[in-house]
Amino acid sequence: MKKLNEEEIQEKLKEFDGWTYAKQAIHTSFQFENFKEAFTVMTRIAFEAEAQQHHPNWGNVYNQLEISLSTHDADGVTEKDFKLARAIENIIEATN
Repeated sequence: MKKLNEEEIQEKLKEFDGWTYAKQAIHTSFQFENFKEAFTVMTRIAFEAEAQQHHPNWGNVYNQLEISLSTHDADGVTEKDFKLARAIENIIEATN
């Protein structure tokens, strides 16, 4: 998969609220009402990530979820990352 350049990444990020680009990855974070809600969303994302065979680098503390996406094989951001980011956004929207 082709690594996107910074201009391409910034253009694609215009479609995503709350996502940024730094350190060869795209990043976002979400806050939920409690740990249970955060973990429920993480579980849904995990199933989608497994289906796409593309896994996020993420962290969770209580109701906070931080996500970073990059394609390790390409050493940067590719279309795979934006495909998973869109799926994550759809999961978040479905829970609201």
